[in-house]
Formats: sequence, structure tokens, C-alpha cells
Amino acid sequence: MSGSPATGIEETHFSALRGQLHEAATVFADGPDALEGILVGMVDDVDRAVREPLEIFPVCHHSPASALAMARRLREKQPKVVYLELCEDMAPLLDELRNCRLPVAVQAFASDVDGFPAEWAPLSVVAPITEASAEYQAIAYALDTPGVELVLVDRSSDHVFQWDGRHGERAPEEEPGGAAGTPEPEAALHGEAVGVEIGDLRPRFAELEEHLLRHGKVRHWSEWWHQYVEVPLGDSDHDAYRQVMFLVGSLFRRLAPGDGDRVRVDEERERYMWTRIREHLVSSGAGPEDCLYVCGAFHAASRVEEFGVAGSGSYSISPRSATTWQHGLIPSSHAAIEAQFGLVPGSVSIAATQWAKNLKRTRVQPYRLAGQDGAKKPRASKKAVARRKAPAVVPAPSEEAAADRLSGFLRRPPVLDTLDEAELLGWSVDIVRAARRSGYLASTADAIAVFETSILLAGMRDRAKPTPYDFQDAAITCIEKDSVPGRRDVRRIVEIMMGGDRIGRVGYDALPPLARDVHDRLAPLELKLQQRGVQRALLDLHSSPELRACSDVLWMLRRLMPHGAARPIMGERKLGERSIQESWDLALGTHQRTLIELGYEGVSIEQVLEQRLRRDAYGPRATTAVVLAAVEDATLYLRSRRLADELGHRALEVLAAERTVDGAPEVLRRVRGLLAYYRTGEPVLPPWVESFVKAGYAHYCTLLPTAFTDEDATVGQVAAMLGFLFSMESLALSLGCDRAQLELAVAQSRPTDPERTALLWAAQVQLGALSRAELRERCGELLANPMVVPAYPRYLSGFVHALVPVPGLADVVVEAVSNAFGRLPDPVLLPWLPTLITTLRAGAADLAPLLIREAGRIFPARLAALDTWVPPWREVPETAASVAGPAKAADGASRGAALLFAHPGTLDAVAELLGCDGAWASLDADAAGVPGAALLARHPDTAGAWESLLSGS
Repeated sequence: MSGSPATGIEETHFSALRGQLHEAATVFADGPDALEGILVGMVDDVDRAVREPLEIFPVCHHSPASALAMARRLREKQPKVVYLELCEDMAPLLDELRNCRLPVAVQAFASDVDGFPAEWAPLSVVAPITEASAEYQAIAYALDTPGVELVLVDRSSDHVFQWDGRHGERAPEEEPGGAAGTPEPEAALHGEAVGVEIGDLRPRFAELEEHLLRHGKVRHWSEWWHQYVEVPLGDSDHDAYRQVMFLVGSLFRRLAPGDGDRVRVDEERERYMWTRIREHLVSSGAGPEDCLYVCGAFHAASRVEEFGVAGSGSYSISPRSATTWQHGLIPSSHAAIEAQFGLVPGSVSIAATQWAKNLKRTRVQPYRLAGQDGAKKPRASKKAVARRKAPAVVPAPSEEAAADRLSGFLRRPPVLDTLDEAELLGWSVDIVRAARRSGYLASTADAIAVFETSILLAGMRDRAKPTPYDFQDAAITCIEKDSVPGRRDVRRIVEIMMGGDRIGRVGYDALPPLARDVHDRLAPLELKLQQRGVQRALLDLHSSPELRACSDVLWMLRRLMPHGAARPIMGERKLGERSIQESWDLALGTHQRTLIELGYEGVSIEQVLEQRLRRDAYGPRATTAVVLAAVEDATLYLRSRRLADELGHRALEVLAAERTVDGAPEVLRRVRGLLAYYRTGEPVLPPWVESFVKAGYAHYCTLLPTAFTDEDATVGQVAAMLGFLFSMESLALSLGCDRAQLELAVAQSRPTDPERTALLWAAQVQLGALSRAELRERCGELLANPMVVPAYPRYLSGFVHALVPVPGLADVVVEAVSNAFGRLPDPVLLPWLPTLITTLRAGAADLAPLLIREAGRIFPARLAALDTWVPPWREVPETAASVAGPAKAADGASRGAALLFAHPGTLDAVAELLGCDGAWASLDADAAGVPGAALLARHPDTAGAWESLLSGS
């Protein structure tokens, strides 16, 4: 096309246009050949699109001028078929727009992918729709006009990912420089979805965009479009509008360098759409003259062979993948649209304001869906009613339809809008009032300064009337100055004042079954859950037991939705515990998108929660701790013994396959909680729990020697392993495990790290291989060795971690710390103290309360008693019990067994059980003539062990 000679018609109608384009193209052309190709090609593109039998209506995304021209053309032509550039699989949802408050987004969602990489999941495609958009005008006209068919012809959501890959259509480098700033929370309403828009009209040539912005004296593309395209096209007729949009689309297309992937996708979309159009024309028998094709101006200037109803290409549409897609409507906002499509913040709000001004100025009656939430239907005039009742008069195609309207439009000097002082004064007063509410020290003088500065900036930019962007710059300069006292800056305040960030809402009837079920089950709370913002719900479960069902729903929503959607203020849900009163902060209206997307995964929240628990438990990265967490959630929220048992057996499989101890602390915490719950609430333990304890005992015994020397394993993880072995030991031994396995594992452990060494000593004490007296002696040797004193805090850290498997050592740990403070001199203690504090805080912060409670039990409660206080470990001398017979006093006299004479009944029962007879001797009898207690003489080890236990040595 670009190299074909001009026809006679082209020379007649577009010869003036060639001269105008010559000057613009010389800036970018590399030589005469390239210049001639651009000139001829642009003229050919406009002429080809204008002469197409099927009327093409080029639009720009969220353009008030396009929406206004669309409303005018629809009322004039009354087409019977409207072809719309939108994903064809979204067609069934469009009628639900009448149950929503715009802006909303049509969404296609897939959580289980088949044919795409698993890491892409979930797949999401959204197409936002605002009232000030041409696509909404076409949708409203087609759905509310009898006998009109709406056909979506763009690629399906599945093809979006087939062609574009995971990152969609917009590359990261396309984000405009003017979009910087702190994003609003509403900017995330679309989540990670890929955006689909009608009319992506923006220069893809960076030098072209820079040239336009510099010579147009504007900051960003949205301002250039508003000033030089949006405003002039607002008053143009239909033919001029179409030819200008065709020209802009052709210019941007031909001056774009070769971005291979994006050009390929654009051409694929154009082939796809024209193929679908021709298929529908053949199947329906509709005539091209009765149809209207709404597409982006960039695609209207297409050069593919399939272009037009008489296209020569034979394009074959590839089949969709096996992925199951769910469709629905989600709330959107102006900020979300701007963030997703790289528009400058505030541009969509300004476009909405411009749309309202255009309607008021031109008196054009727009199309709105019947019953549309949030839209006030204007009262139709008698002339408009008569026009609707009268048969539509479709203008016959004529040679004048292709007449050159561009030359006159481009050569015509811009209409200088007179300064609307009342409007500008109102803006200036309103911005000062809004700024004062936001913490700025603004006054009447600032309002005057904003007024005058707006006029000055407009004059410097060759504009007679300040635009909203001029006013925004003036307000920032005069009010914000150098600081922002509140949460919002002046830029954001102007955006809100110009129309604000309108946030849409999906009505109850358009919600998926799951979302409607949630609203129905929470109806007893008597809250307006669809409203945005936080609402407080109070549940007295004791006096109103029927609210327990609402409590169950709220706890499941807390598990499935973001943190702020359902936040408990009072009340908790733990294994074996139920609250009698609960208080919740609910923001389901704010998080409506997340609730709707839950509806794509199932028909009830119980089903979705079960699916997610299974997904977590059977996922490729599932660990034993993760599976046990799923077991706990299945018990807490679903009360499903069947699911809990299934996931418990899965935990056994994962535990057997693990070769590390990374999740040992979490496994210990989960197993302890579940074991306590089943022991108190069930007559017998579930079989999987018994199997897990047996398997875990053998598993951790096997890994224990390696973990003591593994540098990747932390001391907390090793302590958790020992905690599992010691706390589950009685149950494991009753189930058939052998304690010798644990003793052998501890004996084979050879740690070199001070923390692990202290942990090993604690394990030996628990097993009886090391006495408490020997442990105290080793701690004393550490303090007496100057070479070891710097590492003593690490030994203490190991002792503190040892409280997990051996909580009975708390008094020994307190004694070790106290001896260090009592024996070390200040020059050694003061440099050593920060290391102790940081070590305990980093490695044993959760165990410090246990240590503090033990210290509070041992140390005196009053400061005055501290001077005379004697530590308990110094009250009784640490002497080993005699193994030869009863203990002897210092003077050589026999001490006897005082407890036996004080409580003879116990010994009588034991003697009778053992078959021993004899009489009690008197305590004051002669030591030489009294043989003493016969059992003590026969079994001296028992007496020595009792003495050691009672004396604490």
C-alpha cells in the first residue's frame, strides 16, 4: 500500500492533505523514499478506511470526544449490528452491567491452568468500562434497543495469554514519566490482571512523543491529547472526526519502529477481528451498510490482507487451550484504570468531568443501560421521543462520504475559548477550601494567586483558556510550596476536586453464587456489606446462638481474604476454644474484587477453603509444617474429621520424604496443639496421629546426630527436634518405639558449637547420662576458664533453648546466669553483657518469659531482703550420696533416715509388699547396737538417690 501510486480520487480529495503532512514527516523521515512512503501510506490508510463498506468507527480508550461522537452516530444511523473490539468470551456478562455502578471491569479468571505454565496461575484478564467511553455507549445502545445485535470480535481471553505471554500487552518501559507518585489503595483494584482496552492510541515512537510534548508545551501524553485532539474533536462532525482519528492512528502506526512482538500481536488481532466479522456477516445475512465496527484508531488503519468485508486473506483461528475460564464483573476505579494502562494520575477523572461538560454543552442524549445503578437517566424531550419512534433514516453512501475533511480541519486556526472567569474562580475557591481541610495554611490570597497563575501559565503555553492541567500546576506552585502537611498533596486534591476517583460497585444480582451466599449468611448482622469502608459487627454468641453461623463465615473469610476484609477485634478461634463474644471490623465492600474472585473457585466458601487446603498440602513445595497447618485449619474452620485425617496421612508422607529439619519448630508446635486437642476432645487418638508420633520419633532420632553438626541447622531447630522426642517419648514408647534409639542418637552427637554443646548437655541430663551436679560443675569450669568466658553467652543461649525439650532446667539456667554476674569482675562483665543481651534476644526471645518467671520464683520479691538473701544453690552443699550405707555426720555419728522415722507408714507398705518383717528401732538407741533400717542396708543406692533428689545436688 505504501508504495502504490495515488489514484485520481486520492489526488482530488487529499491533495491538500499531502502538503500539510509533508512538513510533519520531514522531522522523522530518513530520506526521500521514506518520506514518500509515509505520505502516500497515510493518505492510503485514511482513504481505505473511509471507503470501507462496513462503517469503521475509530475510538480512543476513555475519550469523552469518542463517546460523544459515538452517541451522535448511533442515534443518527441506528445500526442493526454493532461489532465491538472486546474479548469475545466476555459477551454474556455485558447485560449484567445494568446491575452495577460504573466504573467496573469485565473479568475472565482461571485458577487451574491447562496449556500454560503452572507458575502463571491464576490467569486474569480485565476490561474496564466507564460511562465516558465509546464502548459503553455502544453496549448500552445494543442491549436496550430491540432488534440490535452486539457482537464481540476481539481475541478470547485464552488467546491473550497464547499470544502475549504472561506480561500482557504493555511493556514496563511504556509507563509515562508523569505517573509517578504515591499510589492510592484503589489503584490495586485490578490486582495482577492483564488489561484489555479499546483504542490503545498512543505513540510507540519515543522520539515522536517527545517531539509532540515539547512543541505542544505540555508535560505528558494525556495533556497533549486533551488539548490538541480531545477539545477540537468535541465540536467536529462525524466525517471530520473519523478522518482525524484515522489519520492519527495511521501516523502513530507508520512512525513506530519495528517492535516485532507487539506488531505481530496487533496484526494477529486485526486478522482475528475481520475474520470474525466476515463469519458473522455470512451466518446472519446482515448487510455491511446496517453494521457498525467499533475499534481503536490504531487498528482502523490496518494494512493486513484480511482488512475489510472483501478481504483476501484466509486466516485460521487457533483453538483455545483446555483451561477453564470463569467470567464475572469486578469493581474498578479511575485510579485502577490509570495505573494499569499507564495513564497519568487524574486523567480519567478529568475525562469524566469533560464528558459531563460536553453533554451539557451539546445537549447530546447519551445511552445508559436501563436500571443502571448510580446513573440518573435524563428526561427525554418531545423531539427526542419523536425521533426514537420515527423510523431510522440511514444516509445512503455517496462519493461525498470520502471527501477530504482533514485539510480544512487541520488548516483551520484553533478556536480560542474565551476565559470563563466564573469557572476558574470557582476552581480557585474550591481548591483553597479543600487544601485547608487537608492541613494547608491556605487563604484568600492563595486563591487569587492560583487564579492569576493559571491564566499566566495558559498564556505561556499559547492557550487562551486554562485547562485543568494548567490549574493543577498553578495550585501546586501557589499552595503546596515545599511541604505536604497531610496525607494528600495538592495534585491529588485537584484530582478529587475535578471529579474524584470514582469507584464502581458490582450489584448483588451480578455477583457470583459464592458472593451472594456470603451476603445472605451474614444478613443477620444487619450491616450494609456492599458499601465501601469499615463497619463494626458485634456478636454476642451466648445470648444469640444463631450468630454462630455468621462467626463461622467470618473466620473463613479471614482465612481466605486479605487482612483488612474481615479483622477480628475481640475473640479468637483456637483448637478446643470458642469465644462467647466477638467483635469484627468488616470491609467486604472495599475488597469486593477478592470476594468475587473467590466465586470463580467454587460455589461456597467451604468448598474454596477445602480446595486451597488440598492445594497447599499436595503442592510441590509442601512441607510437614504446611500440611499440619492445613490439618489444623480443616479442624478449626471446617470441622471436617474426614479432611483432617486425609491431610494427616499426607503429613506422614511428606515427613518421610524430608531430609532437613528446617520446619522442626513449627512441626513441634502444631503436633503439640493437635495432640492436646484430640486428647481432650476425642475418646481415642486418630490413627494418623499415632502413626505420625511413631514416624516422627524415628525420623528425628535418625537426623539428630547430623543436625548437631550441620551448619545450616540452627540451634532452635535442633532444640525443637529434642522437644519433639522428649515430649512425645511416653506416647512413642507406648506405641512400640525403642528408647535405646534416642540414647544412641544422643551418644553419637558430637557438636563443636557452644550453643549446641549446651543443648547436648541438657539432653544428657534429661536422659540421665549427666547429673545436675555435674552440669553445675561444668558451668563453673566455664566461668573459671578465662579463654572460655567470652563464649559463655553462647552457652547460655544454648541453655535457654534447652528449655524447649527440658523445661525443668529453668532453675539451672537462672543459677548459671546469676553465677556469671556474681563471679565475673566488672572489666570482664561489662564488655560481655551486650553480647549476652543480643544473643538471647536474637535466638531465644520467645523463651525469655519462662526464664523470667523462674527467676521471679527464686529471687526475693523485695529489695530489702536482697542483702540477706542466700541463693538456694548455696544453701545445701553439693555432696554425692554415699554408696556404702547411711550418710555420716561430720562428727562420725550415724544420721539415720529421718524421713523413714517421720513417715513409717510408707515403708511398712513397701516392706509388706516385698515380704519383709521386722520391728522399728528407736532413734535414740545406741548406734552400735541398732542395726538400722534393713532395707537401707540391703539397697543403699535407693537411699542415696533420694537424698540427692531432695537436696537438689
